[in-house]
Amino acid sequence: MRAPLLWLSSSSFSLVHPYRPTMSPTPLHQITRCLILLIASASFAQSDTSASAKIQQAPEALLENQTHAVCYSGFRKGQHPDRGNGANNPTDEQILEDLHILLDQTQFRLIRLYDAGQNSAAVLRLIDQHDLPIKVLLGAWLSAEVSNPDCPWHPEPFTDEALAENKRTNAKEIERAINLANAHPETVIAVSVGNEALVIWNDHMVPVESVIQYVLTTKAAIDQPVTVADNYDWWATQGKELASHLDFVSVHIYPVWEERDIDEGLSYSIENIQRVRDALPDAQLVLTEAGWATTASDFGPRASEAKQTRYYKELYAWTSTMNITTFFFEAFDESWKGDPNNPYGAEKHWGLFFESRKPKQIIKAINQD
Repeated sequence: MRAPLLWLSSSSFSLVHPYRPTMSPTPLHQITRCLILLIASASFAQSDTSASAKIQQAPEALLENQTHAVCYSGFRKGQHPDRGNGANNPTDEQILEDLHILLDQTQFRLIRLYDAGQNSAAVLRLIDQHDLPIKVLLGAWLSAEVSNPDCPWHPEPFTDEALAENKRTNAKEIERAINLANAHPETVIAVSVGNEALVIWNDHMVPVESVIQYVLTTKAAIDQPVTVADNYDWWATQGKELASHLDFVSVHIYPVWEERDIDEGLSYSIENIQRVRDALPDAQLVLTEAGWATTASDFGPRASEAKQTRYYKELYAWTSTMNITTFFFEAFDESWKGDPNNPYGAEKHWGLFFESRKPKQIIKAINQD
């Protein structure tokens, strides 16, 4: 098995998810990340001698019997989530357009939302009002409750006042997620408490003890399954206690952020999942983020539409045989993410469609299969 690589990306708030940081790492951060990856790799290579657990799950482990799913955040040019000064959300018409694009041009009938705010509430309302055949993995976004000096782009500590306010905000977010899940019981099929709030590099760290309490609060208030989404390395090294409280474990993998090119894309993805399976042999696993950027000054030639298409096809061919529901990241490009002065930053270009809603090469390839 390949040694573990800690995923210190600048992806997911600008890094890889709709709400990650707004600045990309500097070259020094990139160098630091590579050094940490090499140290972690050498350490694991010396210590891993155990037999691997079986990855394949029973068909019943699939969410809604779906192998294919997609992460959806519909912010268009000039729009953005609330970053402290309020959100500029898509309109109802724009959301409906997006949902019909997914229904008409893809096979996705299961989408992931990342928070329980106004935009997510609108998505759920419109799905129900228009009787659209789409199910939702709903998120509850958790903000930082402790400072994280290991975050490459935000090592400075938060004030005590800011952290206290974040705790109050998180409690309200959990309440909103509970209310939405109960208001849309046929559409919301599960709730994810937090997104990458535990992995070492994040800028919105929440202690695992607090996450467990949020999970227990949510489970006591809704009928749907409850999960937590985080990077594969955290689950493999620290996730056992939290996993014991969950209905399924939500895993993120990004080979391209870990210096892998497409020829290693699938093999490295399998190694990531194998590490989680070995650490959590009895857990139901769902891939809630996996994708490949199509343009990225961060990645150079590793990013392209052709490589995104290849990764999509190879990954789903494998996860489908493993009975692992996989949410591809993501539906549409989002220019609000990352460095506003770098239009080619990786954070902006993970979509299956351009921000204009024009399909990328992958959509043509999908529809031809």
